[in-house]
Amino acid sequence: MTRLGGALLGLFALFIAAGSLARQRPETAPAPASAQVSAPLQSTQSISAPSIVPPGPNHVFPVGQTLVYNGVWRIFDAGTATLQMEKTETGMRLVGTANAASAVALLYHVHDHYESLFDPATFCSHSTSRRIEEGLRRGETNITFDYARGKSVLEQKNFKKNEIKRAEHSIPNCVTDVLSGIFYTASLPLQPGQVYSFPLNDGGETLYVNVHAEAREQVKTPAGIFNTIRVQPETSSGLLKEKGKIWIWYSDDAARIPVQARVHLYWGMLTFTLQRIDKK
Repeated sequence: MTRLGGALLGLFALFIAAGSLARQRPETAPAPASAQVSAPLQSTQSISAPSIVPPGPNHVFPVGQTLVYNGVWRIFDAGTATLQMEKTETGMRLVGTANAASAVALLYHVHDHYESLFDPATFCSHSTSRRIEEGLRRGETNITFDYARGKSVLEQKNFKKNEIKRAEHSIPNCVTDVLSGIFYTASLPLQPGQVYSFPLNDGGETLYVNVHAEAREQVKTPAGIFNTIRVQPETSSGLLKEKGKIWIWYSDDAARIPVQARVHLYWGMLTFTLQRIDKK
C-alpha cells in the first residue's frame, strides 16, 4: 500500500494517518452497505480564486478542548485520534495524535504526533511538524513558512536510515497546513452546494484544495447527536487524487466541531467518530 501518515497531502492527514495501521493487509472488497455515503449535491457555486480567508468576527475557536475520536476499520477497532487547540503568546497551537489500538496494534504499530502553529487573525500557518512511528518507520518532519521569502522550508529526518532531507518550495502569501486545515475548513460558511478553494502546503509543492459542502445530515455519536454539514475535500494531486475519498461531518452550529471523518481507500473504509470532548 502507498505510504500514509507523513506522506499524506490532504486536509485530514491526522485521521488518515491512523489508517496506515491496515496497510500490510490491503483488501479490495467493497465497504459494508451501512458505511456508504449518500451522493453529494450538485455544486452550484465555487470560489474561483483559491485563498485563505480570515475568520469572521464571530468565529469560535475551540480553545481548551480536546476532541477524542475512535477509529473503526470495517468492523475492527482500529485506534484513537485526538485534536487539541490552545493559545500561545504568538498565536494558536494545534496538537493532534493518532494511535493504533486493540488487536490491530499487534499487526501494525502506529504512534503519530502532529503540531501546528497559525495566526488566528489570518489563519496563515506559521509552522507544522510531525513525529511518526508507523510499523518499522520512524521519522520527524518540520516545516516553517517563510512568507517574507515566499518559501516553505522543510527538514525531514528518517531515523531508521539516518537520513536528513531539506527542501524549499514557493508558497503564496498565506497557506494552511494539513492539521490547521481541519479547523480552517470549519471557519468557512459551508453552505450545501458550494465549493471552497484554498492553498495548502505540506513542505512540497503547494496544493489547491477544493472542499465540496455536500449536504446537511444528522449524526449520532457517543458524544451526542449532532446536526451536521457533510463536506468532501479533493486535491489536484496527492494520495486522494483518484485513489480514495474522504468526508468529514462538522456540527451545524457556531462551534463547527468535526464530529466524524470517513476515509475510503482501496483497502476499505476507515471511520473516526467523536467519542467525547474533554475540557480544561
